[in-house]
Amino acid sequence: MTKILVIDDEPSIVNLVTAYLKPEGYEVFTAADGPSGLKAARAFKPDLVILDIMLPGMDGIELLSRLRRESEVYVILLTAKTEETDKIVGLSVGADDYVTKPFSPRELTARVKAALRRIQTGAGSASEMSVLSFRHLRMDLGARTLSVDESPIELTAIEFDLLKALAENRGRVLSREQLLEKVWGGEYFGEQRVVDVHLGHVRQKLGREDLIVTVRGAGYRFEDEPL
Repeated sequence: MTKILVIDDEPSIVNLVTAYLKPEGYEVFTAADGPSGLKAARAFKPDLVILDIMLPGMDGIELLSRLRRESEVYVILLTAKTEETDKIVGLSVGADDYVTKPFSPRELTARVKAALRRIQTGAGSASEMSVLSFRHLRMDLGARTLSVDESPIELTAIEFDLLKALAENRGRVLSREQLLEKVWGGEYFGEQRVVDVHLGHVRQKLGREDLIVTVRGAGYRFEDEPL
C-alpha cells in the first residue's frame, strides 16, 4: 500500500487531508511537530510527504533540509505564507511542489495522485533503460546518474527529470507548460514558477550556463553536441 506522511500541527488540516487521502487507498501517517515528523519519515519510509512549513520544535524548512540528506522522497510543502521568498526557499531546500493555504483538498489529492503516478510509472520504463551522451554531459537514465565533463553531479529527482526532458529534446524549445506536463504530470494545478526555480538549481549544479538556454517568452532549450 502506498504510504503518505502528513506533517502539520493543525488538527483540522490533518483530519481534512486524511479524510480525502484514505478513500483513495493510501496508508496515511501523521505527525504534529518537526522532530516527530522527521522521526516518522525515517521510520515509515513514506512514498510522499505533505509538509507544513510552520511547525513547532523544528520548522518545515529545517526538517526538509535534514530529510534531503538521506532521502529523495517526493515532498509537497504546505504554507500559509504568500511571499514568493518562502516558496523559493522551500524549493531551494528540496521541495518538489508547494500548496498555499487555504487550499482545495481535491486539488491537493489530485496533485498527490499525479505525483505518485509519475513516480510509479517512471521507474524502469523502456525509455529510461538507456544513456544520453553528449560532448559535456552524460545521463544514465536507468541508474539515474549524471556526469558533466566526467565529474559526477548529484541532482534531486525533480531536477534529474527536468534535465532528462530537455536533453531528450535537444535543440527544441520546451515551454514551462510542456515541462510541467512531462515532469509533474498533466493534472498539475500549481504555478509555473517551480520550473524556473528547479532549473536554476540544475544550472548551478552543472557548473555550465551554456547547456540550458533560456528562450525569452518561450521556455528552455538544451544545447550540447551529441556523441
